[in-house]
Amino acid sequence: MKIGLIPLRKGSKGIPGKNKRKMVGRPLFSWVLAEAVFSDLDKVVVYTDDEEIIAYIANEYGWTTKVVAEKRSDESATDTASTESAMLEYAEKAGYAFDVFCLLQATSPLTTRHDINACLAKVTLEGFDSALTVVRTHRFIWNEDGTPANYDFLKRPRRQDFNGLLIENGAVYAAKSDVLKQNSNRLGGNVGMVEMSEDTLVEIDSDNDWNIIESLIANRLRSAKMCKRITHLFLDVDGVFTDGCVYFGSEGELMKKFDMRDGMGLEILRQHGVKVFVVTSENSKLVEKRMEKLKITDAFFGVKDKYALLHEIVRNNNLDFGNFAYIGDDVNDMASMLSVGWSLAPANAMSVIKNSADFTLPAESANGAIRHACEFIMKYNQRYETN
Repeated sequence: MKIGLIPLRKGSKGIPGKNKRKMVGRPLFSWVLAEAVFSDLDKVVVYTDDEEIIAYIANEYGWTTKVVAEKRSDESATDTASTESAMLEYAEKAGYAFDVFCLLQATSPLTTRHDINACLAKVTLEGFDSALTVVRTHRFIWNEDGTPANYDFLKRPRRQDFNGLLIENGAVYAAKSDVLKQNSNRLGGNVGMVEMSEDTLVEIDSDNDWNIIESLIANRLRSAKMCKRITHLFLDVDGVFTDGCVYFGSEGELMKKFDMRDGMGLEILRQHGVKVFVVTSENSKLVEKRMEKLKITDAFFGVKDKYALLHEIVRNNNLDFGNFAYIGDDVNDMASMLSVGWSLAPANAMSVIKNSADFTLPAESANGAIRHACEFIMKYNQRYETN
């Protein structure tokens, strides 16, 4: 068994609540967690002293059997406790009943499933006892005594002629079970290395670091976009189907506003072969009834991590992100909107979403926004039609 461990602490001095803070609309830890789910790992353990995160994992990741959250001891979660102490604590509880142990760091959100798989392959296929991810830097390093550490300044090399240095980026570590047990360390024996891109060397220790990483993730998602014929439409509910308002009475939720024209648009869109998915972070009986009325059977409720769910649907159905359009209005839609072929936002969406969307619709939510989106999609798809 290949097991992955993501250790998380509730306390964080540099950036309070760092692990749960939203980066591109998702909790920081969820970026590496989702990649771990889609990697070759057999099991992924979120090991934390934060009860909120434990509850979040239980509520959000029911669509996969890979992920579990377990409580770590207070002793292994202090400011002075080492990561090794958490790793060994878990390994001992598990009785070292795994073949390969993989440490993943939530503070490395640029980690991909390919990076994880490459580290695993070093240990399982290439004969190494352990492996880690590194970054090649072409910076010139100096010692404190005023001497150069990695070059001769009298013969300053050109970048293309300079191999540079390999530096740990702290993203992924993998080791055989017996290596971890014998060394009480994430590394040991014959160590293999996996190179990651230079931008993964940035560590999240300040708000400036946070902004840099967030920009890198957004740019990475945008650069991977490919626009194709739209065959699938993903829609948020509150702020897309509805105007974002909820009317409550003494017994709870009473009313939401929907636009009948949106329903007609979706019906026509389905007749043109576009499959419709609805996903919302809320659990609403009113919305369930509305989706039944619209005959939308692919509706997902209580989903906070929409990006991970979208990836699961794409992977399980052998689909392509370029064939998806997504309509959203707030930050929890951002990662998904940046990933699909076309992203659309109602006229009254949050500014950060309209700035990220490919197209801002000419109508507000619950006032014909979805109907305009359906017309846009049908017109756009005409370019792919053949006589």
